[in-house]
Amino acid sequence: MLLNRRQDAERFLAHPDPAVRAALIFGRDLGVVRERAQDLAARVTARPDDPFDVALVSDGDLEEAPGRLVDDLMAYSLMGGRRLVRLRLSTERAGLDRIAAQALERHAAGEFNPEAFFLIEAGNLDRNSALRRAAEKAPGAVAIPCYEDEIGDLARLTREALAKDKLSLTADALDVFVRRLPHERGVARREIERLALYLGPGSGHVGTADELTDFLGVEPEASLADAAQDAFGGRLAAAQAGLRRAAQEGEGGPAAVRAMSQHLGRLRRTATLRAAGAELAEAAKASGVFWKNEREFLRQARAWDLAPIAEITPEVLAADRACKQTGSPDHLIGERLALTIAAKARRLGL
Repeated sequence: MLLNRRQDAERFLAHPDPAVRAALIFGRDLGVVRERAQDLAARVTARPDDPFDVALVSDGDLEEAPGRLVDDLMAYSLMGGRRLVRLRLSTERAGLDRIAAQALERHAAGEFNPEAFFLIEAGNLDRNSALRRAAEKAPGAVAIPCYEDEIGDLARLTREALAKDKLSLTADALDVFVRRLPHERGVARREIERLALYLGPGSGHVGTADELTDFLGVEPEASLADAAQDAFGGRLAAAQAGLRRAAQEGEGGPAAVRAMSQHLGRLRRTATLRAAGAELAEAAKASGVFWKNEREFLRQARAWDLAPIAEITPEVLAADRACKQTGSPDHLIGERLALTIAAKARRLGL
């Protein structure tokens, strides 16, 4: 059975169906896979870290002894209670995939120890995987795909982790922090732990957006986003300074052109929504404008309607093509595009 919806997966992980004997948890983000597997292991056996109750099998073990999986699934717990057989697949070899699939099908059908639970962790299995197909079809098994965390998931993860240390963030600070978090669960957790140490574990402190400035630092992407905003706001000197700062931080011309293209895309979406009857503030919010930049963006959106946006679009596309040519002066292309946009903005009254 495939548990593709998040709420179905979370419901099963919190209260596993006693009729299910095997679970496949898989996905690109191995941090999420590992966390969900750990949660499920704690639900299906009283002692998930006890070597007398739990058998841990790696793909290396399976290569050396293909029959070990069946032996472990047939064995009973030495201490009584439910046994857990945990297989971790770190490679996508077809041979191992088939061995695991056959063991899952037979165990789900009741051929081995009925008191054993078979838990498999794997990477991003495609629909051709025999293991994935077996877990989705077998009545006594479930397949749980794991996807990369979205902004809402990262916000919830941050709130819950900080609360354990009696810490929290203001709404603005939380927004700033989660937008800078990587979408890989394990790395994100380490960043949250680092933030907790910075704020002071157990202090009850509520972190603000200003406090996070020193902690987060300035990324090249932030410099480029600021440069794009300055260009479309008619502030050429500030835009060029931002581009040069980003260049010093390792970001070249293609990234600068991309940042200006993204800003233009937000202006275009806002103008399109306004033309359809939406209020300016509502249109800007729907376009994904960061709260800290909202006032400046609204100022620009009043001037950049669909007509000037259509006029500047070919310049942005031409710059993008030029950056992709071998030996092109990337930084000069980015600065020239910023000059063109800023000049247009000034003519629009910005």
